[in-house]
Amino acid sequence: MKKRIFSGAQPTGQLHIGNYLGALKNWVALQDEYESFYCIVNLHAITLPKDPKVLRQKTLDLARIYLAAGIDSEKSTVFIQSDVPAHAELTWVLSCISRMGELERMTQFKDKGKGNSERAGVGLFAYPVLMAADILLYQTDLVPVGKDQKQHLELTRDLAERFNRDFGETFRVPDPYIPPVGANILSLQEPTKKMSKSDDNPAGSIFLLDDADTITKKIKRAVTDSGTEIRFDAERPAITNLLTIYQLLTGKSPAEIEQHFEGKGYGQLKGDLAEAVVEFMRPFQDRVREFDDATLNSILEQGAEKARDVAGRTLNDVYTKVGIK
Repeated sequence: MKKRIFSGAQPTGQLHIGNYLGALKNWVALQDEYESFYCIVNLHAITLPKDPKVLRQKTLDLARIYLAAGIDSEKSTVFIQSDVPAHAELTWVLSCISRMGELERMTQFKDKGKGNSERAGVGLFAYPVLMAADILLYQTDLVPVGKDQKQHLELTRDLAERFNRDFGETFRVPDPYIPPVGANILSLQEPTKKMSKSDDNPAGSIFLLDDADTITKKIKRAVTDSGTEIRFDAERPAITNLLTIYQLLTGKSPAEIEQHFEGKGYGQLKGDLAEAVVEFMRPFQDRVREFDDATLNSILEQGAEKARDVAGRTLNDVYTKVGIK
């Protein structure tokens, strides 16, 4: 039996190349080795106010991006979170064994609450419990996560172990999968922070649906470090970030890349990187447009049907253990 992985993304903002290199690219690679469940987590998206029409459209747009990135619906289960009611149901059970103190320590709540926790929504506060339910419903072995989500996965593991201790063996305790390269693609304008789809400065992110001219302008305007040598160096995060993107798109080794740019200037690096990104984006964006609504809805309904079956078995076991059934 293959081990199982689960991951998902929110249908908010615009996905950028960091989301692809740090997450989607790994999901595609892992689907051949693991039984894969990839979810559009639209329930997470409403922890902050959203326009309903925009949210519905972005949910479908994100599904198209999953498939265009190479996630194969014949190998992986692709579905929308709200199509599987067990996510919300298990969240309530897990909320009853969660501790206020451990949720208050979640750094993302502190960041998104903007220091005003008294006015923050309960959904924003309990977001990590829903994330735990997402993962545990599918008896997940491995969760591809970014460094910013590692704390939430640790809570998931704690809740699984707590439930198993109090009610009997029920959940698999999942392990994180953090890729060694590309897990933390940085902003082109502020290379001290992660590239973000919610960044106030869109010049810092290369969005997956940006056109060629926009991509080239953003890369050419990317900030650089002092000095002229082009090499991977943790002390020079701006150049290392550009080189990392180039490495992940071209498949070349760091040694090959440094040799290629030896004696060349930043202008050459930015030009070559822009060409590599545009060449990747062109067929990717063509694939996004290939999925018509009927095909997409069929894939998502088939995925939801399988997800409901797997999640339902776990939820029935949970309800039996706690005495609801």
